[in-house]
Amino acid sequence: MKILTVLTYYRPHTSGLTIYAERLARAFVKRGHEVTVMTTQYDNSLSRKETMDGVRVIRVPVAFRLSKGVIAPTFGLVATKLVWQHDVVQMHLPQFDAPGVALRGRLFGKPAVLTYHCDLQLPTGLFNRFVNLVVDFQNNMAGVLADHIVTYTRDYADHSPYLSRYASKLTPILPPVELPDPAPGSVQAFADEHLVDGRRPVIGMAARFASEKGVEVLLDAMPVILAKYSEAQVLFAGQFEDVMGEGAYAARLMPRIRKYEADGHWRFLGILNPQQMAAFYPNLDVITVPSLNSTEAFGLVQIEAMMNGVPSVPSALPGVRQPVLMHGMGCVAKIGDSASLAGAILEVLDEAEKFKGNPAEIARQYDPDTVAAKYERLFEKLMEKKR
Repeated sequence: MKILTVLTYYRPHTSGLTIYAERLARAFVKRGHEVTVMTTQYDNSLSRKETMDGVRVIRVPVAFRLSKGVIAPTFGLVATKLVWQHDVVQMHLPQFDAPGVALRGRLFGKPAVLTYHCDLQLPTGLFNRFVNLVVDFQNNMAGVLADHIVTYTRDYADHSPYLSRYASKLTPILPPVELPDPAPGSVQAFADEHLVDGRRPVIGMAARFASEKGVEVLLDAMPVILAKYSEAQVLFAGQFEDVMGEGAYAARLMPRIRKYEADGHWRFLGILNPQQMAAFYPNLDVITVPSLNSTEAFGLVQIEAMMNGVPSVPSALPGVRQPVLMHGMGCVAKIGDSASLAGAILEVLDEAEKFKGNPAEIARQYDPDTVAAKYERLFEKLMEKKR
């Protein structure tokens, strides 16, 4: 099968969406399919064409940026050729160009499948309101033109204003999650470098330092946590400096965080590669995902932590709460409620044995090959319908 995957950003750009797309593309290749990723050349230093892990990557030049998106005038021309050459088209939303690609799928008789990752909610402001309207319109056009839509969970779909419109052509498929085995000695080396001696428990958070991630909810919960566990420590993995559009948010929170840093209760780790993340998770007692809005649809880091035997405390957002509800490894906190978050974290720390779960079974369910096989069956069904 010749599979065309279309998305705005691909590797080396790092986000939950690009990681998902990369894992799935590699899994398709391992299952014997020919995979092409069509994306944008968001950085001029990137090659226009290259092969990564058996996946052919084609990047379309960018004319200019618009908010967090990019405008690539020749995207449609390249898409016309590539859609014609492939058997099935998979698009990752949110994506400005998706309607045009889905239309080409219709015209050429090629099944077009959308993978919908999250609702887009830009910060307040007149310009961002305009961008939201444009993206919503484009996403809806793509939904109308596409043959099928995949989302992570039925829970998120039922509560998404977008997905609830297309219930008749919706299939939930759990996301692909994988981590390398930690290198020998790396877990202890990580502890030696980043943990303050004897200061347990360790609370992990893995995210961009962005307003929708709810960093301030964890920050507000710290006094309650420290009242019981005076040596507790937060390890924050992810970009925390110069995050696009988050300067004011960081400026507001950093003075409080610096005080916790000085006392050894908070440490920023920066962006970690997969090997470093494999050493990060075993050093945690709990991970938290206190996200605040529907731009977070699942929280893949929860599954990565659970695969390492680490329970999670997410907010009760639709989709985000599902890993804990499905696998029993953790507690769910009220959205934006620091007292609830503190209570849930303390419950997990106090009763660790209660939240052990079954890491091996979780790893099997989210294995990229398992996920790719489900997509494969969907593609074959849609191709047969087209025939």
